Amino acid sequence: MYRTHTCGQLRIADAGQKVTLAGWVQKARKLGGMTFIDLRDRYGITQLVTEEDPGVGREWVIRITGEVVERQSRNPKMPTGDIEVKIEKLTVLNKAQTPPFTIEEVSDGGEDIRAKYRYLDLRRAPLQRALALRHRLAQEVRTYLDGQGFMEIETPYLIKSTPEGARDFVVPSRMNPGEFYALPQSPQTFKQLLMVAGYDRYFQIVRCFRDEDLRADRQPEFTQIDCEMSFVEQEDVLDTFEGMMRSMFKNALGVDIPDPLPRMSWNDAMDNYGSDKPDVRFEMKIHEISDLVKGCGFSVFDGSEYIGAISVPGCAEYTRKQLDELTEWVKRPQVGAKGLVYIKMNADGTVKSSIDKFYTPEQLKAVADALQAKAGDLILVLCGPKRKTQTQLGVLRIEMGNRLGLRDPKVFAPLWIVDFPLLEWDDETQRFYAMHHPFTSPKPEHEKWFYSDKKEDLERVCANAYDFVLNGTELGGGSIRIHNADMQSRMFEVLGISREEAEYKFGFIINAFKFGAPPHGGLAFGFDRICALFGGQETIRDYIAFPKNNQGRDVMIESPSKIDQVQMDELCLQSTIK
Repeated sequence: MYRTHTCGQLRIADAGQKVTLAGWVQKARKLGGMTFIDLRDRYGITQLVTEEDPGVGREWVIRITGEVVERQSRNPKMPTGDIEVKIEKLTVLNKAQTPPFTIEEVSDGGEDIRAKYRYLDLRRAPLQRALALRHRLAQEVRTYLDGQGFMEIETPYLIKSTPEGARDFVVPSRMNPGEFYALPQSPQTFKQLLMVAGYDRYFQIVRCFRDEDLRADRQPEFTQIDCEMSFVEQEDVLDTFEGMMRSMFKNALGVDIPDPLPRMSWNDAMDNYGSDKPDVRFEMKIHEISDLVKGCGFSVFDGSEYIGAISVPGCAEYTRKQLDELTEWVKRPQVGAKGLVYIKMNADGTVKSSIDKFYTPEQLKAVADALQAKAGDLILVLCGPKRKTQTQLGVLRIEMGNRLGLRDPKVFAPLWIVDFPLLEWDDETQRFYAMHHPFTSPKPEHEKWFYSDKKEDLERVCANAYDFVLNGTELGGGSIRIHNADMQSRMFEVLGISREEAEYKFGFIINAFKFGAPPHGGLAFGFDRICALFGGQETIRDYIAFPKNNQGRDVMIESPSKIDQVQMDELCLQSTIK
């Protein structure tokens, strides 16, 4: 055996035992006539001691045999800190070059160099903890869903391109020249086909692929907890997966979440938080103040569809420089506001505003009363088209929450968002798009509008859909699906998809619905996002063993890369890039 124990296993009760350990040299240091070595594996670190100089370096792989003894100077910060192993025999299993960065809790390596040597970065304790949490959560999912009667069924990775939403990744077919597979953005149609096939409770922890711009919580390949159920209504789905999340919180983090979880309509989320994924850990709600500030001679407000405001606690002391910086911040393309109006509720009871000359102190005080602002608070105001301005205020609200430290990653505030619009109208293309995807059913009570030819009626239709939101992040979303071929054809018609195009892209599922499709619904959770938020992080990269960078590149294996001409010829491909 290479080892009898791991490097995180030994305790004071093991003193006197002869043991064999194997692992990597974290560091070696000489003190007087003794050499101390920290030996590391993924379970922990054990200190070794010898009177000789073994001549080992950082990250050498060694095996030692020796006696467990009590440490003279104990280290309470280490689980193994009460003992050390007195080396009797040391074998070098593999020498190592000096690593390009320190493999410690906090490394001296930058993100780029650690990405290039990801296999070394993965030796560090923070990433080991992250992947261990991911493992535990995956086991919780499987245990819970198995207990609820779900079957784990795999679906194919090489499928047909049916672009709706993000771009597909496509794969050329050598055996079918000029034709391409697509990698699935999700197993949506396949899980619905499984419902048609009679597998009434399906799940899969599945890899998905989307060719879209990247950010901290988005990767080109990502993992979903994909689920579907037959003979269910919305309430059944929410109850089932609320139970799954409650189990994950309890068993992985020891955290109890509310039972039942709060629910919020999409309209309320937008009106109060400016986001369909609101962070409800703190207040600072959006208030419409149009009626209070219009018609007073300030042309910017008088010509706006909507004027909204938030009250930021304790920020009336912001200086002019800070307010100017905040004004420039909201003008950035990521926010898109044209300017910012402020009202200071000074501690001495006076009111100061950037629009003083248009409004009396009494009028400004009326705005403050509407927002329940107190002395010391700072009111921030934006105006413009309603939904656009609410979204801008939502982004501003999150920024102020960050600046004030109101978004504690150790506090969890989950909720369901329901009653989404079924359709979104795009002025540029003059057509409707599906808010979720084209297989989402309208709420039964809204079907009368769904079959109307009037644009205003179609805009009133709510989807039988729902999102699971945690701390300002959408962790999961789903819907009750269309299971009727006529209704599915109507959806394609509303979306401007011709009968011929619908038949070409989705004919297989439309035909399947004609053979007795049951009522069904489900949802998919972003597993990487769950892992990151449970771990108290906003970026998902540390919870993926081998992630891509912001350009979609794996700098460790230098991918994507060019292929040789022989492969190009076999796939009947030509490059237009010189």
